Amino acid sequence: MRSSRVIAAIAIAVGTVTAAAACSGGSSSSSTSASASTSATSATLTWWNDATSGSLRSVWRSVIKSFEASHPGVTIQNLPHQDEQFTTAIPLALQSDDPPDIYQQWGGGQEAAQIKSGKLTNLTASVSSWIGQLGHAVAGWQVNGQQYGIPYDMHVVGFWYRKDIFAAAGITSPPKTIDQLETDDKLLQKYGVTPIAIGSKDTAQAADWWEYFALRECPTQTIEKAMTLVTLSATCFSKASAVLTAFMSTTPFNATNVQQGPGSSASLVANGKAAMELQGDWDPSVIESLTANKDIASELGWFPFPTVPGGQGNPTTVLGGGDGFSCTTAAAEPACSEFLRYLDTAAVQQMIARAGAGLPANAAAVRAISQAERGAEATYRGAGFVATYFDVALPPQPGQNLDNAVSNYFTGQGTLPQIVASVNGPA
Repeated sequence: MRSSRVIAAIAIAVGTVTAAAACSGGSSSSSTSASASTSATSATLTWWNDATSGSLRSVWRSVIKSFEASHPGVTIQNLPHQDEQFTTAIPLALQSDDPPDIYQQWGGGQEAAQIKSGKLTNLTASVSSWIGQLGHAVAGWQVNGQQYGIPYDMHVVGFWYRKDIFAAAGITSPPKTIDQLETDDKLLQKYGVTPIAIGSKDTAQAADWWEYFALRECPTQTIEKAMTLVTLSATCFSKASAVLTAFMSTTPFNATNVQQGPGSSASLVANGKAAMELQGDWDPSVIESLTANKDIASELGWFPFPTVPGGQGNPTTVLGGGDGFSCTTAAAEPACSEFLRYLDTAAVQQMIARAGAGLPANAAAVRAISQAERGAEATYRGAGFVATYFDVALPPQPGQNLDNAVSNYFTGQGTLPQIVASVNGPA
């Protein structure tokens, strides 16, 4: 799951979290402000999340304390799980007679597959009065127009680059087209640095590249149809592979692992050995943790994935995702849906943002993100379409097949036809 890519950022994020902060601003004018529970009976909600350590875990503890204080009779049992455990733990739990009341949810095809268990609560009616304030973020947690999950943070993928290195190489502004990116790559190579670091030894990082070329080549409706029908048979997907290959022929990459210590792609950018990388909004926190350069945050810039000449995709489409939660049919209502609403209030959203979890789902909390993240946030809010990571938008197995096929191609162990065929096979 893509969410595993932000664990490092969460673990090193800096921020002071207190129970008082959870309560401050609770009377915000935002319509996502949660009211006291109308339930007259006691309720205990078991909550599976992936905050096993770091600042976000402290946030969740404070959130539980403040929510319980304003909802007498409701008790929330915090049961963190390692992120990678959700792949197997959730399907098994939904097959059992004792699923968690609330669990971490990434939406898309994974959520659609989970609905077949009959254990997910349709939240559409209970959230209709306030969920519109979250904008297009909510679409990733809808199936057939119905809301089965609620996001609490969002992610967007784009380029993080070293402004100081760009300037030294004679690049005056970030590239807006692939042709301009290739020109800049040559200037950076001439200057003596690797243009782009890529963690292609980790499957999702390589997949981001192929998926962005697909988003630039394919119309939005084609993308949506492909995810729904679980097929990449449209010719634009094959064209995306060809354009990616042409770009790779310019040898712009230094391939390594992603965000895993001194030799990672983030470390290469942090220490000036590479000028940029295609990565999520959380990258500045990771980069800061991998260098002794105290000014690194001010040296980082952001730009969206460039346009591709002749491509039929929306040029403002971005690739992203986020983290959210679902209620199961075992959960007491309205307590469960009210808790999800509480997570999206401005006060709690600010706490989540300061913990480095991601961009706030509620725009009212944008002021809480770092200056370095503002460009990524503006790109996300201004996007014409937010395409969910393909491995999340697709059912679990085809999504993993695609990640593996793209990674194999990057490492010389696969072919272009295998990328498309990886999803066109049986789900």
